[in-house]
Amino acid sequence: MNSGIKYSEQELVALLQQRSESAFSYLYDNYSGALAGVINAIIPDTETMRDVLQEVFVNIWKKIELYDASKGRLFTWMMNVARNAAIDKIRSRGYQESKKNLSVDNGGQEMAIGGVSLPQTKDIGLQRMLAGLKEEYRTLIELSYFQGYTHEEISKALGIPLGTVKTRIRSALSNLRTMIR
Repeated sequence: MNSGIKYSEQELVALLQQRSESAFSYLYDNYSGALAGVINAIIPDTETMRDVLQEVFVNIWKKIELYDASKGRLFTWMMNVARNAAIDKIRSRGYQESKKNLSVDNGGQEMAIGGVSLPQTKDIGLQRMLAGLKEEYRTLIELSYFQGYTHEEISKALGIPLGTVKTRIRSALSNLRTMIR
């Protein structure tokens, strides 16, 4: 961290536009934590969050000329860059494909929010309840809720009409609700 150096927002923007590496280091040291928090709220996977954070700082470096002080503060602009990058990432095909390739067990083990681990599906008996469903229902629930497929994707993958997929998922959820009570 840059010890003792402080920049006003105008100075920092001017130095960044002049491609000052020390100003960029200052920016990273002082704002990376906050931007990581914004990204982490959207992308809970730490590794992916760090990749997006790096992309955000590269974009800030490349596009600092687009910052307009009359429209808001530098921090607000950077937060919007970070938020938009995180949203773009989770909407990207590569991210969606990587989430589909996780097994149900693997997906349950990696779930954590704010450093607190969430219960795994086996811990709350959900796998046992799913085992009590008809095979056709269980497959649809696993694809939809644990692997992140949309109803349309399930319909195409299994060769089942979209209406049938929706009806079976609704019935499966109804059966699960009955089992929980």
